[in-house]
Amino acid sequence: MSTTITMPQIYNPLKDYGYTPITTFWEDFTIAEAFGLDAIEDTYQRAFNEWHSNYKMMTELVMVLNNKIWQYHFYNEDKARVYNDLYTTLAAWCEDNFTSDQLDYYYTTTD
Repeated sequence: MSTTITMPQIYNPLKDYGYTPITTFWEDFTIAEAFGLDAIEDTYQRAFNEWHSNYKMMTELVMVLNNKIWQYHFYNEDKARVYNDLYTTLAAWCEDNFTSDQLDYYYTTTD
C-alpha cells in the first residue's frame, strides 16, 4: 500500500511584486518557523553557505527575509527580530561583496 501526501500550497508574497521566485527560500523558512527561532537561523545559514556565490539567489534571500520581517512585526516580535537581524547582516554582505553589475541587479530587483 502506498501513501500519498499532499502538501498545501504555501503563499509566496514575492509574486505580488511581479517577481517570479527562483528558489524555495520562502517555503523553506515557512517550514522552519514551525520548529522555532534556531531553525530559522539554521535555515538561513544553510542557504547562505550553499548559495553565497550566486548573486541572484542572495538577492532573493534578502527579499524573503525582508518580507518575513513584515509578516511578523505586529504579532511575533521574536521572529521579526530574528528575521531583521538576518536581513540586516545579509543586505550589508551583499553590498560589500557584489560586483557593480551584481549590485545593479540587486538594487533593481529589490527596489
